Amino acid sequence: MKLRNWAWAISLCLAFGGADLAHAQQQPREKVLRYAFESAETGLDPAQLSDLYSRILTANMFDALYGYDYLARPAKIVPVLAAAMPEISPDFRTYTVRMRKGILFAPDPVFQGKPREVTAYDIVYTFKRIMDPRTKSQLVSGLEEEAIVGLDALRAKAEATGKFDYDTEIEGLRALDRYTVQFKLKEPRPRFLETIADPGILGTVAREVVDAYGDAIMEHPVGTGPFMISEWKRSSKLTFVRNPNYREEYWDAEPPADDPRSQEIYRQMKGKRMPLVDKVVISIIEEPQPRWLSFLNNEQDFNEKLKQNFITQAAPNNKLAPNLAKRGIQMEQVPLPDTTVLFFNMEDPVVGGYTPEKVALRRAFGLAMNNEQEVRLPRRGQAVVAQGFAVPGTRYYDPEFRSELGTFDLARAKALLDMFGYVDKDGDGWRDLPDGSPLVLTLDTLGQADYRELDEVLKKNIDALGVRLRLRIGQWPEEHKAARAGKLQMWQYGSSASSPDSGSALQMAYSKQAGQQNLSRFKNKQFDELYEKQSLMPDGPERGAVIRDATRILAAYMPIKVRVHRIGTDLWQPWLIGYKRHPFAREFWRYVDIDTSKLPK
Repeated sequence: MKLRNWAWAISLCLAFGGADLAHAQQQPREKVLRYAFESAETGLDPAQLSDLYSRILTANMFDALYGYDYLARPAKIVPVLAAAMPEISPDFRTYTVRMRKGILFAPDPVFQGKPREVTAYDIVYTFKRIMDPRTKSQLVSGLEEEAIVGLDALRAKAEATGKFDYDTEIEGLRALDRYTVQFKLKEPRPRFLETIADPGILGTVAREVVDAYGDAIMEHPVGTGPFMISEWKRSSKLTFVRNPNYREEYWDAEPPADDPRSQEIYRQMKGKRMPLVDKVVISIIEEPQPRWLSFLNNEQDFNEKLKQNFITQAAPNNKLAPNLAKRGIQMEQVPLPDTTVLFFNMEDPVVGGYTPEKVALRRAFGLAMNNEQEVRLPRRGQAVVAQGFAVPGTRYYDPEFRSELGTFDLARAKALLDMFGYVDKDGDGWRDLPDGSPLVLTLDTLGQADYRELDEVLKKNIDALGVRLRLRIGQWPEEHKAARAGKLQMWQYGSSASSPDSGSALQMAYSKQAGQQNLSRFKNKQFDELYEKQSLMPDGPERGAVIRDATRILAAYMPIKVRVHRIGTDLWQPWLIGYKRHPFAREFWRYVDIDTSKLPK
């Protein structure tokens, strides 16, 4: 009897299962964009972020007043939450923005099932919250530079009383009505529009959401962007789904007339409702080889900035490998608007300081670094030697500019150390400090294969100088925190531009950014004056000259050694449609599509 019942159950399942299968075959396949990050996220609250990868995530969940046209080159700012471009006073001190109506935040229990429209009051709150000491935002010094009238006084009052007064209206940041926000600045800020065009860090938030989640807000992102988080395994995997409240928005862009690929993307995508994919899955795969194999095995749709370890395999002589081309894989190589740098902690007793012998040690270290060798060997030609802080694609980048920041001269480096008493005093073959004590430098770094290759070249360079260099392996998030706290002697990282402005890169040496963008904690009055001067100037040759003068000061003191500007090699599967790297914007998820007919069966 049991066997007969079991057989009947099987036949019933087969009958109904077949119907289910037929029904499933009629349903469209879910469109999922899958790709991997090489470093883990730190959180999902725009105001508290400084790392690139977290900012990519928030840029696709939140909106700022403005953003960038997806295809326009040179980069073009366009309205997002704003209804039009701002009204700007002739002196660049007043910016009035009229906002679009009917844009809703993503659903969240805080809203109790009711639609929540974004308004000018949310913009005011978002900017004020950055200045609230409780937020612990790394954006404070940058926002202070924008000199919004009354905002610094509001922060000072909060520091004195222990409570930030969100309800007090200030002259420089006002909601004129429900859909109009006005910024008034103490000084001319010709590039303020670029500041308010970054959703990764200036994504608009709702006050009641922040109040409800409190210190856990990093784990509860609620924005107006096209995606919202649905699953989060920290430092492992993040899954995002469409925001069901996302506005009716259709694909549009301004492709350059002389760029056939952008023109083709425009023809394919124009008029489609965004976002086009249903889900985005981000995996954290720190090691280059597993990340590359994951792409080759069709587990990822997109391989962003292929590591140099595999460039000869994927793109010999900068041409897509025939075996990949045969699979329909596509590739694009572009100069990235970034710089890799190594900083010296200016408060460290060995490498820090401003006396001649300390400056000589840093300059000698910089001169001994053979960046051309780095480009040729571990980077396999996928970079160019950096000469300054202006990066490719920004206004004042000059490929012909030369400075000591990009110079390799081992003989000169040795002579500098000899001159200031960094010689071998005990006969062990290594240089000592001028007082005779051992000279041992420590560079904190990562253990991944690509870092090991880079560090091997660097260590050989410094060995040739006769200086002992100790490499201390750690994890990026912990090292980043330690660097901000001034606890590392030396550290290396990449800095990527978020706007077309070259001058903003100098923040990494501005004294008021110490512990934030300025990880070296460099302080120099003349440099600060030049930095502040250029930040107020309109674009033109005069401003470019001031930026170069500031760069020369950094070359003289060497708190930061610039290394290379990288070339980005992106590869994507034949079913990923519409991808085009933007030099500054990071919110590309909404613009791409998955052709499910081309997916592997």
